[in-house]
Amino acid sequence: MEFKSGFIALTGSPNVGKSTLLNALVGTKIAIVSKKPQTTRNRITGVLTREDCQMIFMDTPGLQTPKNKLGEFMLKTAEQTARDVDAVLFVADAKVGVREKDEEILTRLANSETPLVIALNKIDAVDGERAAEQETILRKYGKPVFRISAAEKLGLAELAEYLKRYLVEGPMYYPADMVTDQPEQVIAAEFIREKALKSIGKEIPHGIGVVVEKLEREEDRDLTNIDAVIYCEKDSHKGIIIGAGGRMLKKIASAAREDMQMLFGGKVFLQVWVKVKPDWRNKAGVLRTLGYDERQ
Repeated sequence: MEFKSGFIALTGSPNVGKSTLLNALVGTKIAIVSKKPQTTRNRITGVLTREDCQMIFMDTPGLQTPKNKLGEFMLKTAEQTARDVDAVLFVADAKVGVREKDEEILTRLANSETPLVIALNKIDAVDGERAAEQETILRKYGKPVFRISAAEKLGLAELAEYLKRYLVEGPMYYPADMVTDQPEQVIAAEFIREKALKSIGKEIPHGIGVVVEKLEREEDRDLTNIDAVIYCEKDSHKGIIIGAGGRMLKKIASAAREDMQMLFGGKVFLQVWVKVKPDWRNKAGVLRTLGYDERQ
């Protein structure tokens, strides 16, 4: 039996469920999930390995007009990924519906040489009539459309089976037990950022970045020591993140620690600090420190 492998980009507008879909496909949490749009900033790779194939999924930032250097980096990452893969999986939102910007993206993708497959996500949140209506809009691009729910894991087996046709005979790029190529420090930092986005509310939409400065294992104690810094743009933001008596920061760290303990399979001692870097989203040096480097 020949072994096949290939790279598949996940793309679409912000907040359509790409990260949830990536986590569901690979069977574990590697990408952060938030109700806020644009939670994915970098290119997160997820690996699904089966007996006869390996699919490398690349979750990209949502496609939208950039407002700062961070936004420019995110758009460039998404567009570059879509060009460098064996197939593109476009994710649409059944609940919100297919919008004008979705159709603009689909028009570009449908006219490219890279094979395109469309997934209509969140079908668990709409009735059959609404799903059929949105599917009709998507089918005009002449590409296969799959109804799925990433959150409820509906339709994913059929989708993955179909995507196998775009794989080619080739090597197993990653070990069979590997689910992502992202360094542990990056995943840990993303877990902290996710909990901050969920806990803070609307006061600080995306003006935060996280870097893990230390990650050390103590194998004899089954313990991972992690030091991390949350960067924000204003002193007022720092106060909100820390909260009265440090309660908000403790809430963020406690929730992030739970995900980290599942990731590392043992106890985690996590320390988190908050520092102010004014207008960091427009500073190339800070963006590189946080892992958003257009040269990679």
